[in-house]
Amino acid sequence: MKLKLARTKLKTKPRVVEIEKIEEELEERSIFYFDKENSHKEIKGLIEYFESKGYSVYMREVKYGMDESEYIYEVHIVK
Repeated sequence: MKLKLARTKLKTKPRVVEIEKIEEELEERSIFYFDKENSHKEIKGLIEYFESKGYSVYMREVKYGMDESEYIYEVHIVK
């Protein structure tokens, strides 16, 4: 499964990452930010993937502006 990480600048395209790469990075960090271009279904798939492996996963939408379309997904993944 491929997901798009949150952009660091508004005019750039989001960086695509494989779910296996996210799993490798869990040793270093547990909070990930994903771009709004990911569908809710893709984020739910991410949650189900890690929950099936015994992780606890918490997801929320973080608004960074006044417009409804200005948000990113914040995902916490802990063992």
